[in-house]
Amino acid sequence: MSLKMNINFNEELDHWDVDLLGEVDIYTANELKDELNIAIEERPKNLVINMQNLDYIDSTGLGILIGVLKRLKQKQGDIYIVNTKPNVRKIFTITGLDKIFKVEG
Repeated sequence: MSLKMNINFNEELDHWDVDLLGEVDIYTANELKDELNIAIEERPKNLVINMQNLDYIDSTGLGILIGVLKRLKQKQGDIYIVNTKPNVRKIFTITGLDKIFKVEG
């Protein structure tokens, strides 16, 4: 499967809205990395990643998110993970990343 992304800056709330659709895996992770890095270079603001339509994320995808979070933390930013499906949320819980990222629902 593929990954579709929609990344827009929310002027009103002063953060990036990121909608993910499909799967983040070894084949799509670099595309996600590139797009998120472009966004935070343009404006180093919080990322709110909506995973409502994300069916799967593997360790490569998690590694990308950790790398982006490290860069964002240097600029006092954070990543919020919202609307996760149970199987995706379980991956964050099992790996302990639910304590590193702000995972909400």
